[in-house]
Amino acid sequence: MKIVVMKNNLKEGLSIIGKISGENPQLPILKNVLLETIDNKIILTATNLEIAIKFGVSGKIIENGSLAAPIGVFSNIISNITSERIDLESKKNVMEIKTDNYQAIVNSSLSDEFPLIPKIKNQENYLEIESNLLKNALIQVVIASQFSELRPELNSIFVDYSIDNLKLVATDSFRLAEKSFTKNQINSTNNESFNFLLPIQSGQELIRILGNEGNVRIYRDDNQVLFKTEQWELSSRLMEGSFPDYKSVVPKKYGAEITVSREEFINSLKLSGIFSAKSNEVKIKIMENKKAIEISSSDQSVGENSYFLPVKLTGSSKEVFFNWKYLSDGLKAIKSDEVFFGLNEDNKPAVIKFPKDNSYFYLVMPILKS
Repeated sequence: MKIVVMKNNLKEGLSIIGKISGENPQLPILKNVLLETIDNKIILTATNLEIAIKFGVSGKIIENGSLAAPIGVFSNIISNITSERIDLESKKNVMEIKTDNYQAIVNSSLSDEFPLIPKIKNQENYLEIESNLLKNALIQVVIASQFSELRPELNSIFVDYSIDNLKLVATDSFRLAEKSFTKNQINSTNNESFNFLLPIQSGQELIRILGNEGNVRIYRDDNQVLFKTEQWELSSRLMEGSFPDYKSVVPKKYGAEITVSREEFINSLKLSGIFSAKSNEVKIKIMENKKAIEISSSDQSVGENSYFLPVKLTGSSKEVFFNWKYLSDGLKAIKSDEVFFGLNEDNKPAVIKFPKDNSYFYLVMPILKS
């Protein structure tokens, strides 16, 4: 293999794929990046056996070929080179790196030693969605997840497609977030409904590499899923198991319906949370005049405080206790001046969402008091 590439193009590709290279004593090849020329393109690939990312780098191909180079050493060299043009050449088990004022020889491995990346068999059926829409949706739902050894199915994003919509859902059993898309926001060649469990790590990688322009296509089979753009591909194994039947716990009505400034709500929780100690517990109480809510917390070793937050309110509710960080996470996921906060009794979940948009909601369970 003999190629010429620009530093910034190669650096971008290595930064995209490098974070998922694996640490595996039995398979040291996973600490390598695979460089290969395919269909007149330069392709970088890294994998940890659960996730694989391929990234296309523009450049000049003088001689086709492939090799596997240690990604740590390779990335460090490319990051610190000052020249823009870089010549790369494979010779037996080494890679030569040359610029106008620098040269290096890096020990490499045969590309045959690099793990084969499974391919999706059916690439006729796919979903297509704008990259920025998918990225924002993943950000909005991932906040409700948390790693669980006891319930591995919760370490996932539930992707649920029907002919009319697409939903992404995540939960840690204390909170839950759902983002839905209408059929007008997606392009699909699928004629049947389906769902799958995308590992949280794969969702986090997608958030990292998805851009704000262009579209991404989603292909799937029984065991894996492929996200593909013009420049990169991310393939991931799917998780086994069943996602919780969450629809039955989503409130259909509320004891109190509150509309409030998002920024003020966030700030009030931060202030009240100062006195909440390790439990992060704050109390929310509707004031008698129903024009404000009181957010308070106390700690015997520190003190106590309360914040009176003006709101628009209908209905009523008893005082309810929440983890203020969980509430704050949901508020940060909504980008609007005002938010709807649906409050119920102390044993039923509350809901945060856009005032006039049902495409996203964030559900949080209260802290039960004996």
